[in-house]
Amino acid sequence: MIVAVCGKPCYISTMDERMAIRLVAELLQRLLGASARELTQETVPVGASGRTRPTSMISAGSYRFVIQYKPGARADQVGNGLRLLRQLGVRSPDLVPLLVVPFMGDVGKRLCQEQGVSWLDLSGNAFITAPGLHVRVEGKPNRYKSRGRSPNLFAPVSSRIARAVLLWPDRWFRQAELAAEVGLAPGSVSRLLPRYEEAGFIERRPDDGRILLKAQNPDLLLDAWRDSYNFSIHDIHRGHIPARSGTELIKRLAAGLDQAGVEYAATGLPSAWLLEPFASFRLVTVYVSQWPPREVLDDLMFREEASGANVWLVLPRDEGVYHGANATDGIRHVSAVQTYLDLKAQPERSDEAAEELRRTHLRWGSKDGG
Repeated sequence: MIVAVCGKPCYISTMDERMAIRLVAELLQRLLGASARELTQETVPVGASGRTRPTSMISAGSYRFVIQYKPGARADQVGNGLRLLRQLGVRSPDLVPLLVVPFMGDVGKRLCQEQGVSWLDLSGNAFITAPGLHVRVEGKPNRYKSRGRSPNLFAPVSSRIARAVLLWPDRWFRQAELAAEVGLAPGSVSRLLPRYEEAGFIERRPDDGRILLKAQNPDLLLDAWRDSYNFSIHDIHRGHIPARSGTELIKRLAAGLDQAGVEYAATGLPSAWLLEPFASFRLVTVYVSQWPPREVLDDLMFREEASGANVWLVLPRDEGVYHGANATDGIRHVSAVQTYLDLKAQPERSDEAAEELRRTHLRWGSKDGG
């Protein structure tokens, strides 16, 4: 059986797990064209041990779906759900492990694909495969808008861990070394690491009584971070400085900031150009540790305005953006990793610049992320 469906938007509120399982039964019934019902007090065999474990299951047609529900589709939540399904070690051909979330994003889809696990979201999208069954539903919008702020693995401070392991993807860190590298308390790193591991972003190995840590899937980690990254969390001041080109502008701005002793680092289009000259640019985006002195801005003829802006002066939400910064031709710029993230918010040919940067500087195993 092959199913392909697209649907119209319909926005409703969030729900708990019990309600979610009931909705999954309705969705499976509609998708498979067969009656579906929740099986109560069901158990499944765990691996080859002969042991069984109670779990949520739904019978639909000739299939029984082993359900693992997660209330969100952050990378760590999806990774945890996949781990729990993997621990079940389902072997029976009529049992289909199925990860369920309110709305599945691109990174979650990729995680499921890499582990060969079927998924369905409560918004009506799905990718389900089993012997004699292939269901693919896409294009339905998110019907579940989160209320308030949910814990974010890539919040400004916690993302320092992601940045460090991407800057040095082949390095094995001791936990204390990683904490020192990112400037966080060891306790904070201890609380964050399990979530990175559950998402499959960091692996660990024992080493003479110690635990070493490194990036497990750098490509996926960077994709997940970019997917959730929001440049607007920074304090962005848009303005205009007379200049004939973006390259002239970044050189003048860098010289003025250097002279004033203001810590800075170019990002976005000028940083991409410094790392890998690819295309000309007009917009110059620069992180600054403090607002430049008035006389420096006056010398540059800086005028703060949103319309026609060719300069974004950005006070970062967290100083981690400077981690891995370097200088090219005397101009300081952020790392390739940070540049790639920030290009997401840039105009002009930013998508092409990001693709080129990924190809030339973020090919794990050939170059580091610096």
